[in-house]
Amino acid sequence: QVQLVESGGGLVQAGGSLRVSCTASGRSISTYAMGWFRQAPGKEREFVAATTRSTSYYADSVKGRFAISRDNGKRTLTLQMNSLRPEDTAVYYCAARLVGAYSDTKNWAYWGQGTQVTVSS
Repeated sequence: QVQLVESGGGLVQAGGSLRVSCTASGRSISTYAMGWFRQAPGKEREFVAATTRSTSYYADSVKGRFAISRDNGKRTLTLQMNSLRPEDTAVYYCAARLVGAYSDTKNWAYWGQGTQVTVSS
């Protein structure tokens, strides 16, 4: 089992930056793909970014603004978010252990509880 805990959410003005992190405990995550999803009020959870041991993937809506990174030694996953927009407002979730297409929530085995990111206009 893997437990994931997100941190670093908060309130930021449009155009600003924010970094959210995910810390894993339990089994080693070094061999797992890891990712970030988000869910805005009244909307379905959507893919944001994912990283395997060699490649990173991004949703078109965040490409060029967000950067995903991981530190297996510290068991952390980070999402650096720049040039934030009001439409980026959502609860951001960390996910681990992918089997299948990275953009489908059903293919991820472990989830954190989420951290709120609010971007004001």
